[in-house]
Amino acid sequence: MKTQLKKLLVAVVLSVFLVSAASADLAKRIDGIIRQSSQKKVRFSVHIVKADSGETVYRHNATRAMVPASNMKVTITAAALKYLGPDYEYKTQVGLCGDTLAVIGSGDPLLGDKVTDAKYGRRAGWVFKNIAAALKQNGQTCIRDIIVDSSVFDDERVHPNWPKKELNRWYACEVSGLNYNANCVEVIAENVGGKVTVTADPHTSFVKVINKVIPISKGNSIVGSYRRPEPNVPPYKIVVHGKCKGRAEPFAVAIERPAAFFGFLLAENLAKAGIRTEGQFIEKAVGRDCNFKLLAEYNTPIADCLARCNKDSLQLAAEALLKTIALTNKPGSKNGSWAEGREVIHKYLLELGVGEKEFYIDDGSGLSKENKLSANAVTKVLLDAYKSRYWRLYKDSLAAGGVDGTIRKYFRDQKYKGKVLGKTGYVAGAKSFSGLCCTIKGDFIFSILANNANSQTRKAINDIAKAIVDSE
Repeated sequence: MKTQLKKLLVAVVLSVFLVSAASADLAKRIDGIIRQSSQKKVRFSVHIVKADSGETVYRHNATRAMVPASNMKVTITAAALKYLGPDYEYKTQVGLCGDTLAVIGSGDPLLGDKVTDAKYGRRAGWVFKNIAAALKQNGQTCIRDIIVDSSVFDDERVHPNWPKKELNRWYACEVSGLNYNANCVEVIAENVGGKVTVTADPHTSFVKVINKVIPISKGNSIVGSYRRPEPNVPPYKIVVHGKCKGRAEPFAVAIERPAAFFGFLLAENLAKAGIRTEGQFIEKAVGRDCNFKLLAEYNTPIADCLARCNKDSLQLAAEALLKTIALTNKPGSKNGSWAEGREVIHKYLLELGVGEKEFYIDDGSGLSKENKLSANAVTKVLLDAYKSRYWRLYKDSLAAGGVDGTIRKYFRDQKYKGKVLGKTGYVAGAKSFSGLCCTIKGDFIFSILANNANSQTRKAINDIAKAIVDSE
């Protein structure tokens, strides 16, 4: 009996020794990576914990508040699952108020989203064809007005702390209670016989493309665009400039007034389907006295929003989720807003035990550089999700190294492929990566935030993630 107890004691001591040695080796390797980066004045906040116990394996300035870039989305998506639930769906409703067609938005960020439509085998413009078919089935060949209702969110569509020079970029698109096609048009420039044509897809009279692209026969095509500060009435002018040889790479340009964008496209597509609109286009809330008759409803599950947000870093999805959290969790709230969303997330982080000096919430996507998070805050969020009943859904929303999302080009070696899951982040001067490493020893949750980042910082961040897998 004593011999057996002695052997057991030796085995336990040896196990503890091996774990301690592995942790020491991991710390030594990560310290080396950070030390080398710190010579170039890069600042890190790093925290690594065992997923099953929450025990800290490594920490470096873990409670320092940093600009998290798109790792802000980790917090928003986890909070969305907690407060909205895994079965939540956005529901865009289309119906009639007498002979007026009304579209009531739900804040759905993925209506007409190309990636989501491709997933379900839907063709571009499918929703308009479906609405036209529903009207005809109802015996409607003519309608009076078209109402688009985006009042589920407030009318602050552009965050005040987003970079002003980048508001025409896809990642800074407006956030509306009725969104479509990621609130962008795709601009295509093509040089045919020395003449450049520029088109926008979807084609609509809502925008006017001004072609200032110069045709070239040598060199590389470089084409871009900007929006002119014209009065806020359509058609909105998009100026396309640069030089083009052959066909330039298509690029997305954010549009203004997304709900109106949808309404214009709807009217144009109904006309093509032979359904006349005799009245006018109106942006307003549908009144309770409307006697609304539902014709069609378009649903988007939260799982799709999480995947587009975490795997592909779709900013619109994060901001819509934040405003939706506000709408459903602030008593008396009539319109989801950034201000109310910030309050909910602030409370959420405090309840997780995150120190008030470790975070500041400004937006949902991380585009604002006013956001602050510590690595400790992010790991607490991920631990909360890990221990929840919806962990599988959340885990599936993360990008998989060497497989998909923003890290499909990284971690391709078989040793790491599919074992490193997470969310990347980047804004000028800040890079980040947080998620999960799956090893033989178990799952490890990590958060790596870097400020004063440079061109080599992404490699350093990835090397830290690899070190976690290597420590097994």
